[in-house]
Amino acid sequence: MNKKTSSAGFRHQLGHFGDVMHDRWLRAPGWQRWIVYLLLIVCALLLPSESIGSFMSPDTDWATILFFPIGTYVVLAIGLNVVVGQAGLLDLGFVAFYAVGGYAMALLGTRMGWDFWVILVVGIGICALSGITLGAPTLRLRGDYLAIVTLGFGEIIRITARNTDSIGGPTGISGIPHPPNLSEDFELFGVKIFKYGVLDPRPYYYLLVALAVIVIILVKRWEKSRVGRAWAAIREDEDAAEVMGVPTFRFKMLAFAIGASIGGAMGVLWAAKSVSLNPNDFQFLLSATILAAVVMGGSGNLPGVMLGAFVVAWLPERFRELKDYRMLIFGAVLVALMIFRPEGLLPSRQRKAEFKEGSGGMGTLGAEVPGPESHGEEVASR
Repeated sequence: MNKKTSSAGFRHQLGHFGDVMHDRWLRAPGWQRWIVYLLLIVCALLLPSESIGSFMSPDTDWATILFFPIGTYVVLAIGLNVVVGQAGLLDLGFVAFYAVGGYAMALLGTRMGWDFWVILVVGIGICALSGITLGAPTLRLRGDYLAIVTLGFGEIIRITARNTDSIGGPTGISGIPHPPNLSEDFELFGVKIFKYGVLDPRPYYYLLVALAVIVIILVKRWEKSRVGRAWAAIREDEDAAEVMGVPTFRFKMLAFAIGASIGGAMGVLWAAKSVSLNPNDFQFLLSATILAAVVMGGSGNLPGVMLGAFVVAWLPERFRELKDYRMLIFGAVLVALMIFRPEGLLPSRQRKAEFKEGSGGMGTLGAEVPGPESHGEEVASR
């Protein structure tokens, strides 16, 4: 009993600290926020430093790990958070849009000779259309049924790619072109950041940081707009939102299209860096991993989602020297985090309130999952 009390007290203190910091952030002047944003971007640009890599990833190349899986998982988690965290739609086939973006880069780059920047725009459009194509017949479904359909869509894309010889079949596509060099002389921190080749992953990482910054700005703008309020209403109670005049189907389609576009953009960039791809790069496990990052970080809270993606991607690489046991440790850490922080590492205040009410912190997705406080009150009433 004492252990449970101390655990609950620790969670309460941690939550109170988070609330205090959140309040201070809301009261901070705009110029202070911009300084913090710029410092965070500078820190992200400094991450490939070897001094940092010697601790973060002693057994593998740190700059390579920063691009994939860490940076890739972060961008994908931001895209999935739009669908799962903000609109409350459980998507288990998000890897399909990542695959569509990758294959768009591979096919248009190798067979039509298109420029990377043109393919990036076209790939985003194709993935948005794919999200609409998936959402149009399926978004009338909810909860588990929607999850099963999206899971099937992800597997359909992978199996179709594996069985279609015209797009490489099981061997995939190789010889994917890199982005064109914008400048071979400009350097940042001693790195020619606009010279894209095979050996140095850092220019691709800096390009990923630029993509992440653009995506974060757009997602936050959507979140604070009428669109974000509509997503929140759908997440909490779709029927009530419909009665109040929210065109729920249209906003759910928009969430799917936006999430798919972000996943596709990351797929284009990843394919340009990887030079080759095959259907095995797009397993269901990747969708499950990104979903775990979203939930573990704090579904619906952008900083929490990014932190969750970082932890999920980094932990297995940090303990690579333990070989087979590293996945055991990784799983144990995830279980421990879900026990002591079931609402996520950095949940928003609104989502913590939802969790206390018994929604499991996932809106309508977790409506049958009691939160710790509600469970305690139920036991006390008995």
